[in-house]
Amino acid sequence: MIKSILSIVLFGFSAVAAQAQDTLEVQGTSPALYISHVVKKGENFYSLSRAYGLPPKEIAAANKVNMEQGLQLGHKLHIPLTAANFSQKADASGKPVYHKVSDKETLYRVSVNYNKVPLDNIRQWNSFSGDGLKKDSYLIVGFMKAGGAAAEAAPRPEKVKEKATPAAEPVVTLSPPPPPPAVKETPKKEKEPEARPAAETTETVTPAPTPVKSAPVSSSTDFEQLYEQQTNGGKKTTSEKGPGTWFKSNAVGKYYALHNTAPRGTIIKVTNPLNGKAVYAKVLDVIPQMKANAGLIIKLSDSAMQALGSNETKFYCELSYED
Repeated sequence: MIKSILSIVLFGFSAVAAQAQDTLEVQGTSPALYISHVVKKGENFYSLSRAYGLPPKEIAAANKVNMEQGLQLGHKLHIPLTAANFSQKADASGKPVYHKVSDKETLYRVSVNYNKVPLDNIRQWNSFSGDGLKKDSYLIVGFMKAGGAAAEAAPRPEKVKEKATPAAEPVVTLSPPPPPPAVKETPKKEKEPEARPAAETTETVTPAPTPVKSAPVSSSTDFEQLYEQQTNGGKKTTSEKGPGTWFKSNAVGKYYALHNTAPRGTIIKVTNPLNGKAVYAKVLDVIPQMKANAGLIIKLSDSAMQALGSNETKFYCELSYED
């Protein structure tokens, strides 16, 4: 009995720790607000710029670091919260930024410390009816605007970039036409042998635009090849089942996704068990932490959702991606 109680307590503690690790906690007071970021393996000024919506030079200047020297693993950085990447409007969206409540702290004091954010906004974001605050609780005081919708409009290829070029190149070598026998008909001017064949080659290339074979090579097909590479032919996969929804994307015919655990650039296979249809979508970013997204395992671009044959706001799906 005691062992089971201890295991439950330890599990709860680890879950809270994992959640706190992903939480954006505001530091400082107005107007010098910032969040802390510990540099992880593979990160650089440009990846942090995409993640936090600030120019690389601004991040370097805020931390008095020379960009040419790069970043050191484990180094703690200050990421400034400015009008460019931080919103405190009532209808703001993005990744929530939290404040940890201290002893005897009031809602008014929180508002004053963080750009005099309207009290009604804090109540709305945190579903408060009154003004009482509990010590060590977390309050949403604004939203980080980077990622999410911004990433949809300008998807970053990252590690998928290597596959995009090779996929289109084979089309050029598919139909090399043989030289036509009609060259003998125009031997009148021997000084022009180069001009004539040039005209005739263009004639032979015109019928060749039957590269209809390359037309079906959509982003989903390319992503399927990448999925096979990432999962070693399906041998290293993680599976999930649950509800999903969609977001509007300007990239027509491209299949993109938001997911909370798969790294950017991961290709996820999404299956609709109701009709057996499946698509391969590339992860752009995490799912924004909002009430409307609670419980979702994935958000797909509208093109991917149509390919799945679903017209529901929420749909049940099955996921498979790199382990």
